[in-house]
Amino acid sequence: MSKDVRQRAELHPEGFSGEFSLIPLWSLVGGIVVFGLMEYLMWVVVPAHRHHPPNLPFWFRFYIDLSFGLLAGLYVLMMGYITRDSPRRGMSVPLWVVVCVVIPSGIGAVLYFLLRLPVLSVCPACSARIESDYHFCPQCAYQVSPCCGNCHRNARLTDLYCVYCGHHLAADNPPARLHAFAE
Repeated sequence: MSKDVRQRAELHPEGFSGEFSLIPLWSLVGGIVVFGLMEYLMWVVVPAHRHHPPNLPFWFRFYIDLSFGLLAGLYVLMMGYITRDSPRRGMSVPLWVVVCVVIPSGIGAVLYFLLRLPVLSVCPACSARIESDYHFCPQCAYQVSPCCGNCHRNARLTDLYCVYCGHHLAADNPPARLHAFAE
């Protein structure tokens, strides 16, 4: 595997497990600690300060307490995810952390997911930051990913024919620089 392909795989994890790997260790530990503190608060502190016994059934109280703990823990995990995801999209980390903390009820995190930019890559030729789905660098016209010469859609290096239009890809004579991706 070439250096460019390895670097690209590290910057762009694929699937749920790849996205989950963006959550830093401090966020995982913080989420577990916050979950534990919420459970302690809901099961020990709050009942000790009540003057009357709760009228709720145990199963409902258990559900509510567990939900509050999970939501608080997930919020910390989300903050960790945002601190790792926003730089790879070219977005300001401090701005989005403040937005997520200041805007209550998780609305800041929802705004982040609605307004986030596409993942950026680095052009191997000129080091410009480009969107990952580009076939050519807009700064130097370097072909950064293989595509069909007929319909210009994505193609894999191992494909013999375009899966969209049936064009014979070997007839395109891909540039020698794309052979680096095959290694």
